[in-house]
Amino acid sequence: MRSVFVRRTAPTLPAALAWALIAGILILPGCLPGASLRTPLPSDTPAPPTATATPTIVWFPPTRTPTPFPTPVITPTLETSSLAGELLLQDDFSTGEAWPLARTAGSSIAIGVNELTLALSTPRGYLYALRKEPQLADFYLEVTASPAICRGEDEYGLLLRVSSELEFYRFSLSCNGQVRVDKYFQGKASSPEPWRYSGQVPPGAPSQSRLAVAARGRELTFFINGEQQFTLSDPSLASGAFGFFIRAAGEEAMTVSFSNLEIYSLSE
Repeated sequence: MRSVFVRRTAPTLPAALAWALIAGILILPGCLPGASLRTPLPSDTPAPPTATATPTIVWFPPTRTPTPFPTPVITPTLETSSLAGELLLQDDFSTGEAWPLARTAGSSIAIGVNELTLALSTPRGYLYALRKEPQLADFYLEVTASPAICRGEDEYGLLLRVSSELEFYRFSLSCNGQVRVDKYFQGKASSPEPWRYSGQVPPGAPSQSRLAVAARGRELTFFINGEQQFTLSDPSLASGAFGFFIRAAGEEAMTVSFSNLEIYSLSE
């Protein structure tokens, strides 16, 4: 079954930027880029989505020390079934026409059997894939993430409200059982929700989790396997593209598949 898109959405990214995002892949060996162009960013930040062709630009170099925010107040768990309104998009990944499929010597973005698989064999590599459409503002999204090769501080998860300037929110799970939310905005990186252990994040691989995000205006609420993790209140990014990412923290290969993507309007 092909992806079904049933509601009018905002325009896609400008053609030139969209080509750069969709056509290529960036692999970051170590903490430095492999090409000549570099954009200086804060040294103590996590890594951003990056899937550009030549030339390579470092948008968000990975480190282990993000900028912390004050500890947030965790609200009571919401019933995720009550958040979903009208179905906007369903993607069973039977085709890859909406995704930037590509392969290099050290990475691949490929369609499998009803899943999109991101794989890295480059040490400390970073890889992401943004869907070509739609642009999302308020929404409720669910997707299943299935690490096949994953260990320690390796990360995987969702990119949300990605702007044309490659600003974004990032919902990350680690393979040692932690979860966090990062933000990249106006050239600055931070972690509004720093790493914390969660009983809903299965350590190691193979494993499987159902990730969900409810976004309404400035509030984004994050769920794993139906359990609320935290709510972020931030007005910086109102809408944008979405996608998936993986980041290898060490020398070993990493592979994660994403399946059964559903996006709804928010219930009233």
